[in-house]
Amino acid sequence: MESDRYLKLIEQELKNLPDYVNEYYLGTNHAVTTTYQYLTEIRRFFSWLRSSGISSAKNNQEVTTSELEHLRRDDIILYIDHLRHSTNAQGRLNSPTSINRSINALRSLFKFLTITADNNEGEPYFERNVMLKIDSLNNTQTLNYRAHAMASHMYRGQMKFDFLDFIENRYEQVCDKRALPAFKLNKERDLAIIALILGTGVRVSEAANVNLADINWKQNMLDVTRKGGQRDSVPIAPWTLPYIKNYADIRAERYHALKKDTAFFLTLYHNQTRRITANSIEKLVKKYSTAFGHPLTPHKLRHTLASELYNITKDQVLVSQQLGQKGTSATDLYTHVDQTVQKEALHKISDEDPNTDQADQLK
Repeated sequence: MESDRYLKLIEQELKNLPDYVNEYYLGTNHAVTTTYQYLTEIRRFFSWLRSSGISSAKNNQEVTTSELEHLRRDDIILYIDHLRHSTNAQGRLNSPTSINRSINALRSLFKFLTITADNNEGEPYFERNVMLKIDSLNNTQTLNYRAHAMASHMYRGQMKFDFLDFIENRYEQVCDKRALPAFKLNKERDLAIIALILGTGVRVSEAANVNLADINWKQNMLDVTRKGGQRDSVPIAPWTLPYIKNYADIRAERYHALKKDTAFFLTLYHNQTRRITANSIEKLVKKYSTAFGHPLTPHKLRHTLASELYNITKDQVLVSQQLGQKGTSATDLYTHVDQTVQKEALHKISDEDPNTDQADQLK
């Protein structure tokens, strides 16, 4: 499973971090993906502390809690400035979202060290929490701007059906001949994965972790393991079911599945049957969408469902429940995605006679 891969990555990170970070890992209850991201951010921060001379440790394992206790607000601001002027793996400057993830990781660690931990006779490691003095970065983009940018990377309405039709009937014509055998092998599976995300709004990791027993064919429901390990159950859009059933019909024979292969979405790796990974789903969505002429990610497929569902229901709570979100703040964006009402209102203003009110007042 995808979680097993992240657990191995987490284990690798912990080997090069102090014991108190290992205790932090055991004492928190984040999703494995969040935990891994936080540990990489902590590692990056410790490396910066050493390179900047704030910590005298020879390696990250030797960074002491005393050094963290005596950090000043200016030290953290200096680190944030360093992140602002650093580039990511794609050669771009770190975004406010990326920097805020670093801030959140450090807040989580410092909260553990100053409140949760009871290493010293029931007392935390220290009391002074410098991260309480640090604010998150403001996003400089309005909801309208972000919504407009997001809408241009969605497959809403007929476009999602055109995309699936492209994969089913036309992708073979543009596919590299060397990749054609793999496409023919995985065509039904890939269509089912994309349709499932578009028809339920599940995260890419949740789609990868779907098991045979998670699909309730009679009620058209999908059981999902959410972030943090919570179990949830969501309806499946009826139009997606033919794609999912087509794959289910060929799954066992095509992928040599045995009873022990409980994963619904399978792959053959060196002729071995395995659960597909979230990373593989990311790649296949990118491959097909790029060929379609509108590159996007599985996360944008999730946004598509959320946007369409809100457009029909105007119910943020319902959308957040479908997406498996704990509150409605994350769904605020979808209220701005379809700006039709906003544009119609502006047209109505321009259509009105500006002298009407004034004339009425003079009567």
